[in-house]
Amino acid sequence: MALLIHFLACAFGVGSWVAVNGLWVELPLIVNALPEGWDLPSYLTVIIQLANVGPLLVTLMHKLYPGCLKEHIVIYSILSIGVLSCILLAFFWDRTTIFIGASRSTAFFIITFFLSLVDCTSSVTFLPFMMQLPAKYITTYYIGEGLSGFIPGVVALAQGVGMAKCVNSSETAGNHTGSSHTEYLPPNFSTKVFFFILAAMMCISLAAFVALNRLPRTYELSTENLVQDTVVSISSNLDNSGADLDGESVKNSGEEVAQGRHLVAKLSVYQLTFIYFLVVWVNSATNGLLPSVQTYSCMPYGNLAYHLSAALASVANPVACTLAMFIQNRSLVFLGLLAVMGTGFGSYNMAMAAMSPCPLLHGSAVGEAIIVLSWLFFTGTLSYVKVMVGVILRDRSHNALVWCGAATQMGSLVGSVIMFPLVNIYQLFKSGDFCNTECPL
Repeated sequence: MALLIHFLACAFGVGSWVAVNGLWVELPLIVNALPEGWDLPSYLTVIIQLANVGPLLVTLMHKLYPGCLKEHIVIYSILSIGVLSCILLAFFWDRTTIFIGASRSTAFFIITFFLSLVDCTSSVTFLPFMMQLPAKYITTYYIGEGLSGFIPGVVALAQGVGMAKCVNSSETAGNHTGSSHTEYLPPNFSTKVFFFILAAMMCISLAAFVALNRLPRTYELSTENLVQDTVVSISSNLDNSGADLDGESVKNSGEEVAQGRHLVAKLSVYQLTFIYFLVVWVNSATNGLLPSVQTYSCMPYGNLAYHLSAALASVANPVACTLAMFIQNRSLVFLGLLAVMGTGFGSYNMAMAAMSPCPLLHGSAVGEAIIVLSWLFFTGTLSYVKVMVGVILRDRSHNALVWCGAATQMGSLVGSVIMFPLVNIYQLFKSGDFCNTECPL
């Protein structure tokens, strides 16, 4: 039974961000087809943050009317909307309209808003729902949340999304100027099929939630026992994650339980402030600041570099979550240093975007490898921080996780609002054609 619940928790977690993550890994193909071009990611980050109206309403309901909001009804609703939106996106993603004298991806933006509403609201509903289960399943849920980026990334790699080659103009135009342009190769399967795959994953997540919501009540925890059961199950699962706690193990875990209670109780206001600051900053960087300029950071090195950065960075998230299952370091000093390291990688990515279309090592395999690895380590280090902060706050209370979700969305909003005018109004980042850009040595 425990193995089945682990599987269901993982499948449920996949539905948390699979739609938005799927959009990001498909961008190397989409940016070449929609009129917004390289600016498209900055539009997406703002649209995603506008969808924060969902978690805002949920958070206010918890604050103003405690206990009145039925989380399972909210989850049923948003997962159903997610399935429908993915299906609509498959048919209408490339439809454009004329707005303010220019062609706009109206249908894509509207459907993306509803997909974002689903995923943003999951941050303040999925985790609180998981608190009804023993604590050993929360890491499994986080692995599923990581897979929501990994699986679309693998599918995108199989699709061959956005591959390109440089073609001499004389080959296509019959001239002999010697100039070249970028020609994009067709993918192994269409964007329409990709979005249907996302819809299927949302259906699986919905089915997993239905099963979890119908589990026998013996698997639920009361609020009064949250801290005790959390520490007992985590300490037990460090040795055997698949085993149920028996009477002897609970008895022998008394010392660990007392220690866990002490650790939770001794967190000061300053430590909690630092924890929530980490939540805001990490999510501001990973969900707002850097995604807005990923095209400018990677595309100068070629579509392959952008494709690999988007797809392989998605692998770092579940790897970090899996690592957190076996190596749990709750030291705030360690998490702070890890956040600084991740910020360093993010700073390099931002610097390369600012130098676009002529970043460091432009046109070299070394430059391509460095930018891909930088995005990989940026995502991986900060993902580990996210998981461990979630585990720490999970040990405190239901409300701690709710406010963790709210802080997550606030950080993402701040990052997106900062970057949108810099990209689209002040145009601090410049685009260019990979095959035609001439950079000084």
